[in-house]
Order: sequence, then C-alpha cells, then structure tokens
Amino acid sequence: MSCVSDDVSGKAPAQEVGLEVGELSQICEGLARQRPENIQTLLNAMALIAPLLNAIPNVVFFIKDVQARYLLVNMTLARRCGFKNVVSLLGKTSADVFPSALGQGYTEQDLRVLRDGVTLRDQLEMHLYNGRERGWCLTQKLALRDIQGRVIGMAGISHDLLETQARHPAWQRLAIVDDHIRKHYHRPIAMEELTMLSGMSVAQIERYCKRIFHLTPRQMIHKVRLEKATELLAGTTPITDIALQCGYTDHSAFSRQFKAMTGSTPRDFRLTLAS
Repeated sequence: MSCVSDDVSGKAPAQEVGLEVGELSQICEGLARQRPENIQTLLNAMALIAPLLNAIPNVVFFIKDVQARYLLVNMTLARRCGFKNVVSLLGKTSADVFPSALGQGYTEQDLRVLRDGVTLRDQLEMHLYNGRERGWCLTQKLALRDIQGRVIGMAGISHDLLETQARHPAWQRLAIVDDHIRKHYHRPIAMEELTMLSGMSVAQIERYCKRIFHLTPRQMIHKVRLEKATELLAGTTPITDIALQCGYTDHSAFSRQFKAMTGSTPRDFRLTLAS
C-alpha cells in the first residue's frame, strides 16, 4: 500500500526509486497480458524486479495462486502483516494473516477475482495494519491467465493515501469541498452543493479531487463516513444508529458499503476491535 503524498507535480514518492504507482499498475496489467506457460514462469520473470518492489516503502505488491495464497510479495506487505521477511508470508492467504473478520473478507474478494475474472480498479479500502492502526488505500487486483486463457493466479497492488499537502494551486477551493463533506457527511451531499461552494464545475471538482486527494468526490464522502463509523463501532452505539448518524438511509445499505470498503461487516469489525 503506497503512501501517496502530493507535490505540485502530483507525482508519488515511489518516483524516488524509479517506479511510480501508475507504473506499478502498468506492470500488473502487463502481467495480465503476458499469458505465460505457467505461474512459475511468471514468478521467474518477476524476480528480476523484486529489489525495486522491495525498495518502495508505501506500496504493497503481490501475486497469488488460484487458491489465493501468496506466491510473491514485497517487504512492505510482509512488514504490514508483522513479518520480518517475505518468506514468512508465502503460502498464506489474507485470512491467515489479517484480523479474522477482515482477512476473510479480503480472501473472498480474491476468490471473486480468481473465479469470476473480476478486475478491481482504484477500490477504496480501509485496512487495520499491524498494531490495529487504521489506514486507507486504493487497491487494484486482476486475474492472470496462461496461454490457454485459464486463470493461474492474480496480481495486485495497494497504495496508501496520506494526508494531502496544501501546495496545489486548487488546494484552497478543494479544502472548502473537503471541509463541507466532513461537516455534512451525516446527510446526502449533492454535487451541486460542491460546485456552488468551490466555484468549480463538476468536471473540475472531479479532476482536482483525483489529482489532490487521489479520490473521486464520492469516494471522499464514503471515506469520511466510514472513518466516523469505525470510531462509533469502538463504542456501544447500536449499529442501526451508527448507520443513520453516518448518512446511510438504512442498516443494509450501510453494511454493504462497509463490507465493500473493509472486507468485514460492521458487527464483525466491532468484534475485531474488541478482541
């Protein structure tokens, strides 16, 4: 999961070691197009760039087999899971290494990619890192196929979202949008509100939100709502009340969105925090 901090050019820190998040995404898509003879052939080719993958401290990269077990990971992922080396993670699934409710959700997501060929792009997710520290990331996952078109595994990357730095020319207007979302997340927020506040068109807001926050406006709203929800889940507020307080019209809508972003139901997440 890569920490994406903004500068004026919008480049990610991964640039310092020769690979950016966008380039890693291209590597994943390139792997999907390769159609190797088998998964081992692919792993042998990836070994050539393993030192580069390990040199990026804030980007998770992995390849898994058809049973969603890790075959190749970088050091960032190993450390996030509490391991001192990558070998300790190989052969395990997400359900083996992440908190129970969350890990099972991640593995279910993996199996959807492997079974149905679903491709995930810029999936906003909340993770609990080692020590139960909360972190947000954008995840991409895709199926890998052999020369016969059979799924032989999957590849994925996740890059972290860091607090944005206020150096972009559009920052002040976007800060108004961000502040408005944080104050009014408990109710529906229309794009018309955001355009009036910022003085920008819908297209400009979407473009600059993606450039500065690395999120769409809708993802920004979901992120704020889920941040508040996880705070409330640490207490004793009933989940139905949490759903309403966080801007969801009913419990089921809240549960669906929560699981999509955390891999866990609100109830299971609460149990994870209490364990």
